Amino acid sequence: MTDAPHAAARFPVLVTLFLALCVAVLVGLGLWQVERLQWKAGLIDRAERAAALAPSPLADVLAASEPEFRKALVVCRGLATAPFAELQSIHDGQPGSRLISACVPEGTGQTFLVDRGFVPDTVSARPRVLVSTLPLALVVELRRSPPPGAMTPAPDGQRFYGRDNAALATALRAGAPSEFTLFALTSPNPELEAMIASAPPAAFSNNHLGYALTWFGLALALVAFYVAGLIRRFRKSVP
Repeated sequence: MTDAPHAAARFPVLVTLFLALCVAVLVGLGLWQVERLQWKAGLIDRAERAAALAPSPLADVLAASEPEFRKALVVCRGLATAPFAELQSIHDGQPGSRLISACVPEGTGQTFLVDRGFVPDTVSARPRVLVSTLPLALVVELRRSPPPGAMTPAPDGQRFYGRDNAALATALRAGAPSEFTLFALTSPNPELEAMIASAPPAAFSNNHLGYALTWFGLALALVAFYVAGLIRRFRKSVP
């Protein structure tokens, strides 16, 4: 009669509850990574399908259910000689600047920021800035621009270190910009041969399966450690 209460008293209730909570958290993190895996796979598929579509007028692209990564045809008056801000960037491992201007494409009535292209730091030439209303037709790609992180340095005059669209628009004395940045795929300044008109690669790292397996593996290892500990504890308690 005394052995049963003695064994029950030796059962590690608090440790069991704590480890159960840890396992629940680890499994929850694994399930969250599985959800992220499905979301990321859908995003990659959407980007690939959008990139394969032919350019359409900007108004038509904006009316689509998901405009991001779509190519569009735009007409921006005076863009070739518009004021610009410089956004520090890297292209193919080379440091430089992307030239950002504001534009209200014909037929939209909305302000967009246009990424005119990348200029390496080794090139000092820049497009001239003049008042002009000459129409300029471009092929662009639409991208959303998440705000820069808290550790991003503050702008230095017209030089920026993060793609803060609201601050860029303010520096360019433009209206509130669209959530989409227009990345020029055809150069608005062909006279400046060093400027590369392109959108950054749509690189999506999809490591969520590995993360999910890691969390599930830790949960399994914790359960195995707990079971092994219980077995060892009760073996010692047996006379």
